[in-house]
Amino acid sequence: MVNKLSATEILSLLNLEPNATCGFVRLTFVSDQSVAAGVLPPPFAEARPVGSALYFMVTPGAPVRLHRIRNDQLYHHYLGDPLEVFMLHADGRTERVIVGPDLRNGQHLQLLIPGNTFHTARLLEDGQWFLGASTEWPGVIPADVELGNLGLLAGKYPAVAANLRAIAASVQPLQSRL
Repeated sequence: MVNKLSATEILSLLNLEPNATCGFVRLTFVSDQSVAAGVLPPPFAEARPVGSALYFMVTPGAPVRLHRIRNDQLYHHYLGDPLEVFMLHADGRTERVIVGPDLRNGQHLQLLIPGNTFHTARLLEDGQWFLGASTEWPGVIPADVELGNLGLLAGKYPAVAANLRAIAASVQPLQSRL
């Protein structure tokens, strides 16, 4: 049986650090193999690793901020409370998916976030922390990450505008994120 871990313990045990987009993060894998520049279709102009992976933790004060990456990514649930993910698709659709352990109630252990999809996420009400991972292919480089413009995206996706604003408002300063 696994002892109940606290967010602080997990941050320490996994060496997670505050991140601009995903709460707390530690990069765990970057492929030694790479794809040469010009081989992949746009928007992938530069060379990049074949794949990458990271741990991430979300807390009430450290949600997944509104952002997108060019790459397809797969979220994985490991431990903790469910994560409510909002995806803003390029065709104007929105999607709300819960990533968590409760399969009987429709939660997902994995969630594919298609490349170039703006998304944000938070814990469900009364949640304390979510520990998961993201795997990406091709591997992510800094040029692949774009923070979302809250005002612009709230206007384009009015059905979830209140949720986008609430998640953005929940971000706390680094020293008080737990």
